[in-house]
Amino acid sequence: MKSDLHSHLILRLLTLYRKPMGGNGVLYPILGFASCVAFIYMSFGDLKLSSLPKGLSLSFVERNGSHFILDGKPLYVNGWNSYWLMAHSMDENSRGRVSVMLQAGAKMGLTVCRTWAFNDGGYEALQISPGQFDERVFQALDYVIAEASRHGIRLLLSLVNNLQAYGGKTQYVKWAWQEGIGLSSSNDSFFFDPSIRKYFKNYVLDVLTRKNTITGIEYRNDPTIFAWELINEPRCMSDPSGDTLQEWIEEMTGFIKSIDKNHLLTIGLEGLYGPKSPKSAVNPGEWASTLGSDFVCNSNITNVDFTSVHIYPDHWFHDLGFEEKQRYVSKWVRSHIEDCDEELKKPVMFTEYGLSNQNKDFQASQREQFYRTILDIIYKSAKKKGSGVGALVWQFLVEGIEEYNDDFGLVPWETPSIHKLTIQQSCRLARIQGLNQQTGNLKQLCS
Repeated sequence: MKSDLHSHLILRLLTLYRKPMGGNGVLYPILGFASCVAFIYMSFGDLKLSSLPKGLSLSFVERNGSHFILDGKPLYVNGWNSYWLMAHSMDENSRGRVSVMLQAGAKMGLTVCRTWAFNDGGYEALQISPGQFDERVFQALDYVIAEASRHGIRLLLSLVNNLQAYGGKTQYVKWAWQEGIGLSSSNDSFFFDPSIRKYFKNYVLDVLTRKNTITGIEYRNDPTIFAWELINEPRCMSDPSGDTLQEWIEEMTGFIKSIDKNHLLTIGLEGLYGPKSPKSAVNPGEWASTLGSDFVCNSNITNVDFTSVHIYPDHWFHDLGFEEKQRYVSKWVRSHIEDCDEELKKPVMFTEYGLSNQNKDFQASQREQFYRTILDIIYKSAKKKGSGVGALVWQFLVEGIEEYNDDFGLVPWETPSIHKLTIQQSCRLARIQGLNQQTGNLKQLCS
């Protein structure tokens, strides 16, 4: 497609611009011209397909029972993960790729992107130490939100990591230990140490009340933000009963809602069932019920607006073949939709799903089959007005950011079958909502 060729040109120019040139100074004028061409194109080129009005008016997404509501009508979500958006917006020479990724998502009919709103300690941290921020990094997050708004994309912003990547709860525990006030050096003290709870609350307050330097809007008042995610994949293995994590979630969700009543809130769960759950047999193994979380119990907290589930059969099963994993995934997805239909009465979002290319039997065609299994179940739930409201693939990238890739990532337009499937799901969900209700790329794409 003409527009895809243009996108490739932009990315090639940006990649060339960033490469070291050694002593060949004659290339610099050429590179300067190339970067100008890229900038002009991204700002004004291919208006018919790629641009949406700056400052596109968005409304807050709300919840009514087990459905998302937008402007009084049900909303279903096809979206993706690009966790790297803030990190890649630090450098003016690379932030163009963030715009290209958001634009590409919009052109596939995607409406929500999940990304990190944290980087605690370490290299180019947002939070350098408790309550101390690098303004340059905060401005990078400002840029992500402003660009998302420009392209009609909403953001699911995650506030902290259970894992060590980008600091996570490990960094909070280190800070308390270094200051001599920590109760324990265990990572799980993040959930029960009063000093660390205070650190995290201060962080949440600063992020939610941040005034965007580009738009002038406080984050808590910006409908570009689809929802807040409390923590990515919480586990508290030191208390398998789940009581410690449950108490922490109750306290933190209440705190967030006391500051921001505009936005939806989810936990960031993997979807594992606890040891007391009648559905623990659905877990991928006995180990899954010993990690201190419980999908139903955690999600049943009043201030949790919608539930989240992750899908990684290759991490869970190392001895099963692809077909067996497929059958398990169908059961896993249906089980959580059933929970939300019958007991929780809340929407369920499958906020991460992916298939590793490192599996010994991996074939590229398996990804399409795997994605389709999940997306078909969600579509059927949505068509019946059920609680399965959407999914976010892990993860989409653009060319030139290999350092953020993993064994699940892909550039969607480089895999035509995935690109086609993604657009198909966007349009199927849009038709349920009513194409006459759609604006921008979705209406044009799906008509």
